[in-house]
Amino acid sequence: MGTAIDVGERVVGLISDTHGLLRPEALDALQGSDFIVHAGDIGDVAILEQLSRIAPVTAVRGNNDRGAWAAALPDTARLDVHARRILVIHDLSQLDHDASLDGIDVVVSGHSHRPRSGQRGKILFINPGSAGPRRFRLPISIGRLSIVGDRIDATLVALEVEPSIPPPQRRMQSA
Repeated sequence: MGTAIDVGERVVGLISDTHGLLRPEALDALQGSDFIVHAGDIGDVAILEQLSRIAPVTAVRGNNDRGAWAAALPDTARLDVHARRILVIHDLSQLDHDASLDGIDVVVSGHSHRPRSGQRGKILFINPGSAGPRRFRLPISIGRLSIVGDRIDATLVALEVEPSIPPPQRRMQSA
């Protein structure tokens, strides 16, 4: 008898741009994930620790991630799930090669705070948006990949958040 290959559904939770704020709504939405991808601008290593209590985390450094903890994070990372290859990068404009040459199936990015998902050729590009402080009038969101064998389904999830968490205040300096 041959070895059975597990092709059951695997769920990859996608989060980005938390900027030091991990909302309870985001944690709830990521429950049940088999893996979690954080596409940068994490803001605090404690966020990665909390996410790792749900599932193994693959994370990249964003342009606002600083300090010794952030220096240990890569600029890009790869996660393989059911032979599907997922490339993670914070800022999509920093992708310096043709991802299809590496057999990449999905590119997960952040940075823009705009949730988006779309196919370019054979590659699915997805940005889960921002799960941290609200920026402009953009939604607070996460994403989800459902992978079953060769099939990949992407979902963007707008979170209903408590209005009591204000965005960080920026002080205006006089000239």
